[in-house]
Amino acid sequence: MERLTGLDASFLYLETDTQLLHVCALLILDPAADGVEFDHEVFKAELGRRLPLIPAMTRKLHAVPLNLDHPVWVRDSKFDLDYHVRRVGLPTPGGHRELAEMVADIASRPLDRTRPLWEMWLVEGLSNGRVAVVSKYHHAIVDGITGTNMMMHLCDTQPGFTVGAPAEPVAAEPEPNDLLLAGEALAKFPGRLGLVGMVPKTLGILGSLVQRRRGDGPRGMPLPFTAPRTPFNGAITRHRAVSFVQTELSDVKEIKTAFGVKVNDVVLAVVGGALRSYLEAHDELPQTSLMASVPVSTHDTSRHEAGTNKVSTIFARLYTEIEDPVARVLAIAEDSRGAKEEHNLIGADFLQDWAKYAPPNTFQLAARAYSSLKLAEHHPVVHNLVVSNVPGPDFPMYFLGVRVSSMYPFGPVFHGAGLTATVISNNGNLDFGFIACKELVPDVEQIADAVPEVITELLKAAREKTGPREQH
Repeated sequence: MERLTGLDASFLYLETDTQLLHVCALLILDPAADGVEFDHEVFKAELGRRLPLIPAMTRKLHAVPLNLDHPVWVRDSKFDLDYHVRRVGLPTPGGHRELAEMVADIASRPLDRTRPLWEMWLVEGLSNGRVAVVSKYHHAIVDGITGTNMMMHLCDTQPGFTVGAPAEPVAAEPEPNDLLLAGEALAKFPGRLGLVGMVPKTLGILGSLVQRRRGDGPRGMPLPFTAPRTPFNGAITRHRAVSFVQTELSDVKEIKTAFGVKVNDVVLAVVGGALRSYLEAHDELPQTSLMASVPVSTHDTSRHEAGTNKVSTIFARLYTEIEDPVARVLAIAEDSRGAKEEHNLIGADFLQDWAKYAPPNTFQLAARAYSSLKLAEHHPVVHNLVVSNVPGPDFPMYFLGVRVSSMYPFGPVFHGAGLTATVISNNGNLDFGFIACKELVPDVEQIADAVPEVITELLKAAREKTGPREQH
């Protein structure tokens, strides 16, 4: 038995019928690349063999009576692999559009909280004998880093299915005693007064930020609630739309080197350029910059040992009002330096410290009221979208023995910010995944389509600056 941390549990409390807080990934597998014959039953058996290596995939939630404290994880004594692994066929002609629609449909369905919080859909019928795997995990059990680590347990560096004994099974455990859980929660209740101590700490941080902004250092982060309103900034429904595109990481690195910026600066500039193109086409481009919330991993800096989600956030301008792509990436890079300084002032554990004291019932009631009353449409926009850049493997990976040719991530979308862009590096590629509320962004494929055009434009400018790349 293991209790959820406040930050992990907050993704449960914030979830509503329309704000589904799971993350998805689309893996395109290519059995023919290595002469591997794909077999659904063998694939599933290999997955089952490895599950004991990933405890999060065989444990479920157990609520504390009256929600007096955060729930606990317990091993599912009735775990059924057949429930979690689904097999479907892609409608003809089995192309990009049909696959995107299927991923969107899977992402639109909530996870069953009475079971371990994940599903895996095997999609057959793609062209050239390829197979797609759509995985879905609740954010309470993964963030960007832990999700990647989980994937590593299911991947190899060589093709072919492993033949061997099952991994050591996880020992069974008894169901928690509800009376004992309630007693522990009541005993801990005075500790929630620690929330009061967060107030002076927060005021101190705000004072430090004000003092920094009076100096001559790099420009800091934009303030929340100052983003312009766009078509995707409103209350969301359960329905999702997705799009995805693969690009070459070497192109992004060439742009980075030419202009002396970071890969993440280029990623933000590319997303900003794609959004500028999309909004211009819809005659909805604001005169001021769009603002992105950018998750930042704190796994290496957090003082908290427990928990899955170790993350904070940086607010970033995308400079969508700037037409020149080079000026855009340089402006983003300048902002990044100031944003990192301010992020260090705030501290890696700020979100985790606040979430630690979150009262479950109050949190859930507030989330439901916010959703049902569509309050996101009645206050200034906090931020326009989420943009997440996750480091992935820089070598070929074989998911349960089958080569991974593409890996597209999709984070959740939120009320008030109905669009999320997630990017992951994968063996020399940079894979972009976009997910949106279908009613707010029904043509999300136009955003993905604009990504290669923006990269080409930046790459041309980079080569004009440095000269053509040598041919080998």
